[in-house]
Amino acid sequence: MLEDVKERLMSFDYQVTEEDSWILTFLIQKVENHIKIICNIDCIPNELSNIVIDMVVGEFLLNKKSMGNLAGFNLETAIKQIQEGDTSITYAIGDGDLTPEKRLDLLINYLMDHDKELISHRCIKW
Repeated sequence: MLEDVKERLMSFDYQVTEEDSWILTFLIQKVENHIKIICNIDCIPNELSNIVIDMVVGEFLLNKKSMGNLAGFNLETAIKQIQEGDTSITYAIGDGDLTPEKRLDLLINYLMDHDKELISHRCIKW
C-alpha cells in the first residue's frame, strides 16, 4: 500500500522523500482505521484500496499544506485533470479565477471525500 501511495503522489509531481515514509505509513493506518470504523468492518475490501490511497494522499497534502511544508509540489500538474467514473474535474492552467491555494484545497477535498463509496460497504451494527 505504501508504494501505491508514493506512486500516486509522484503522479502529482510530488517528490517523495525518505522522511515522508513514516508519516505515510501512519496515515495509511489512520485512514484504514477510519474506514473500518465508518463501515463497521474488520478488514478493508479490495474495492476500497484506491479510495484508501486517495484519502491518504489527501491527508498527506493537507498536513504538508497546514505546516507550510509543501515546497516542490507542482500545483499546475496536480490538478490539470481529475477523472473517476462519471466525475471529471478539469482546470485549465492559468485560466479561471481560482487561486493556486484554492485549487489545492479543491484537490485535497476531492481526494478525501469518498463518503458515497464507503456507504455501499457499510455493515449494520447490532
